[in-house]
Amino acid sequence: MGKLGTEDLKKLLSCIKRDAKVIIPPLPGFDSGVHLIDDKYLVVSTDPCLGVPEKWFGWFLVHYAASDVALFGARPEFCTINLLGPKETKPQVFYKIMKQTCKASDELKMSIVTGHTGTYEGLSALVGVCTAYGTIHKEKLITPDGAKPRDYVLCVKPFGLETAINFALTHKTLANRLFGSNHVRKLAKLVHMQSCVREALELAEIGGVHAMHDMTEGGLTAALNEMAEASKCGFRIENERIIVQEEVYTLKEHFRLSDEQFLSMSSTGTILAAISPEARNKVEANLRENHVQASIVGVFTRNPRRILVKNRKETAFPKEVDDPYRRILSGKL
Repeated sequence: MGKLGTEDLKKLLSCIKRDAKVIIPPLPGFDSGVHLIDDKYLVVSTDPCLGVPEKWFGWFLVHYAASDVALFGARPEFCTINLLGPKETKPQVFYKIMKQTCKASDELKMSIVTGHTGTYEGLSALVGVCTAYGTIHKEKLITPDGAKPRDYVLCVKPFGLETAINFALTHKTLANRLFGSNHVRKLAKLVHMQSCVREALELAEIGGVHAMHDMTEGGLTAALNEMAEASKCGFRIENERIIVQEEVYTLKEHFRLSDEQFLSMSSTGTILAAISPEARNKVEANLRENHVQASIVGVFTRNPRRILVKNRKETAFPKEVDDPYRRILSGKL
């Protein structure tokens, strides 16, 4: 996938000067930044969008960045939009994408403030960039480094859902053969689950939710390691407790994925949260009431070890990310 490794990213960010008003500067594992504005915090996130089905391009463009803002506890309120295409891109393509973008932002009650549109030599596909931002009271900010020893590791929504949905949309014939036509039709109706906004804002209102992260590039492997690193915790994860979208097992077998690749599978829309033991019942009740699948998959620990328990045997949780998303979406073995 496209992200730089942690050490390369640290080197890249090393030239950025600190500012007293920047509460959270660019950091590995943090998908949003935060700065002070008057007596509130402004949460800001920016994300690219490319390689997704054109029918949903504008929706993804808005929700990728809006989800990152919501995971910090802030309601996304405003955004900027950039649409960049190859030289041959027709204006009608931009019109279509912008209508989708406006509809998605309207549904989230976000206002589009500014942006840029153009065609350029060197681009081979449409690229969108959305920057989303929203304000939050200081005491309500939730960050990925907030996990504490004894906090439960909560997985919200099935793991691998993004990969299964997008594979079904882009390789319908092969998906029909692997999953069956009924499953493909059901997956096509679940695109909206690749957003974290609704669930993240619900969780943010519950006391005892100490940290949240989405499982985008790098899946569970990246999200869990980044939270543990930032929070200076270890963890113990029960493999059998992870709720997995059933079609993902079929993809694992078809593409002959290793266990490490499986855990690294991109799963945009799936949330990883650290919740206090005292908040567990309230969080689970809220999720049930909103018909959201979720499972406690482990616990954060004071011991720095990162443990995966599979078939009652302890092994080291993978540190390196090997995300098979691009390979799966190519359809090639």
